[in-house]
Amino acid sequence: MTRLAERSARGRQALVVSVVVNCLLAFLKLGAGWLGNSSALVADGLESSLDVLSALMIWGALKYSERPPDSDHPYGHGKMESLAGAGGALLLLVAGILVAASSLGDIWMGGSNRPAPAPFTLAILVLVVAVKEGLFRLSNRRGLEVKSRAVQSDAWHHRSDALTSLAAAIGITASLIGGPAWVSADDWAALFSCSIITFNGFHMLKASLGELLDEQAPTEVIEEIMDIARTVEGVENVEKCRARKSGLSLIADLHVRVPGNVTVTSGHLIAHRVKDTLLAGDLNLLDVTVHIEPA
Repeated sequence: MTRLAERSARGRQALVVSVVVNCLLAFLKLGAGWLGNSSALVADGLESSLDVLSALMIWGALKYSERPPDSDHPYGHGKMESLAGAGGALLLLVAGILVAASSLGDIWMGGSNRPAPAPFTLAILVLVVAVKEGLFRLSNRRGLEVKSRAVQSDAWHHRSDALTSLAAAIGITASLIGGPAWVSADDWAALFSCSIITFNGFHMLKASLGELLDEQAPTEVIEEIMDIARTVEGVENVEKCRARKSGLSLIADLHVRVPGNVTVTSGHLIAHRVKDTLLAGDLNLLDVTVHIEPA
């Protein structure tokens, strides 16, 4: 198994856990919200349902992105992973809009006229917050480990779910303590949670679109590539470097300066040494193009 396939498999493992847990939580929250008269819990369950769809989409994209380059896709299929990250972010935004619409509808119709949420819904929300925060930490750590924006997007679905559940718990507590006059606190808590979901959705969408538009890699990555190239025998300096993310890997091109009196053959060998050194490193580079310039 190649390094790319191994990292993709590790990312998909986290997504399988996400799908299974989100399915269970979605049924639990939708059922408890309906039986316990909690709009916030129903909205929370709806978001978990969208999380299942998002995780399945990202799993498929990771599997597709590990395909090797071919004649039609000489740079590989890694952009599918970034596309899935953007899709996951859009689903996060859709979840925020649905939560806001549901909450505003209940507030507009007069939330104080309906019964207060059942006390057992509070216990369920506390459980949900703990489970979803644990899933966030697992998925985010795995996403950073395999360098997957899509897996990180799925992780933020968990964090958003944990925050919306926490807001719902606060709203339900207020409605239980305050009585009929505070019943609408459940709806206001759900409305507040949509701002958190929307913020995270825009953040992840911006990052994924940056990858799709070949945004330059972080400065520290560029500097590390240049520093490694300077250590290769025959390289006097590195003039410039560009690198972009493609799925779980990077594609880079750089200009290196060599002594002006070396032969074409020698310059060619130096370029190959630079490329081989970079590909053998830990930067997850899929391909490197080296341009030779006279010092």
